[in-house]
Amino acid sequence: MSISINDVARAAGVSKSTVSRALAGGSVSEEVRARVAAAVQATGYRPNLMARPLRAREAGPMGVLVADIRNPVFTALIRAVEAEAYRQGRRVLLCNTDEDPQREAMYLQLMQEERIAGLIFAPTQASLHKLERMQLEFPVVLVDRAGAPAFHDSVVLDNAQACATLVRHLVEQGRRRIAGVFGSTSSTARERCDGYLAAMRDAGLEPDLRQLPPTSDAAEAEVTQWLRQPQRPDAFVASNGLLLEGCLRAIRAAGLRIPGDVALAGFDNERWTELVAPAITVIEQPIDAMGRTAFSLLMERLHAPELPVRKVVMQGRCIVRESTQAIR
Repeated sequence: MSISINDVARAAGVSKSTVSRALAGGSVSEEVRARVAAAVQATGYRPNLMARPLRAREAGPMGVLVADIRNPVFTALIRAVEAEAYRQGRRVLLCNTDEDPQREAMYLQLMQEERIAGLIFAPTQASLHKLERMQLEFPVVLVDRAGAPAFHDSVVLDNAQACATLVRHLVEQGRRRIAGVFGSTSSTARERCDGYLAAMRDAGLEPDLRQLPPTSDAAEAEVTQWLRQPQRPDAFVASNGLLLEGCLRAIRAAGLRIPGDVALAGFDNERWTELVAPAITVIEQPIDAMGRTAFSLLMERLHAPELPVRKVVMQGRCIVRESTQAIR
């Protein structure tokens, strides 16, 4: 039996128009939005988008689904994609998952409901390895994180190489107890962790790492405890800007000097990393180029669905600043 939007409305105890507004991100209360999401999942509702002509689908908005809008990298990525879409006269539908697979599933459903032409997608780790089993009715370009083997076009940073570059730099500055602070929810963090481990192994050093929720508060709490150890690290590498910020706060709260007592390096050339004293050594990601490239790949895929799957790997740039200076 076919499930319709009327079935969802009955299950949620709301009107059909309320269901439409909730799925489209319109003006409804959070309580109603949650009831609609639960009803969608319970009924298995799935709009029949394939009945719509291909030309109509191609004219739809471009979807952008990111993993954590609080992360400045994704904020910059969204701006780059939106600017390119505006230049080409395309609309953008933006959603944020906060690394929550259930929220992600709901927004993917919304993208189908809104009849998007295609999707630029930074998936949660939970969904990354089942993308090929998802019956999405639009082309997808993965950005920042990509599964293996590749099933969709993707644009990523060479994460392992970038993190290894930071570790090698710290080793060259005389650091030996180099600690790694990595996010626990993304393939990006895992790849950076792999680069850290490889560089530590090549240098003959013992790894010391933590995998945490990718937030400033989580990093601050963990590093605060870490610094109380008798053999505390003499350097920290953080896998994103939020974790880097938490490391900095913990080091300052402990009364330690950077770089005299401990060096600090990480990812994302956010403005604050240059303005604090000492300025922080970072890997700068080519976010604008990644956004533009993702949009270009998506448009090409729309016009030529038979193209082979493409993976664009970009290189980061290590910006060396005072936070990793050698101890004299």
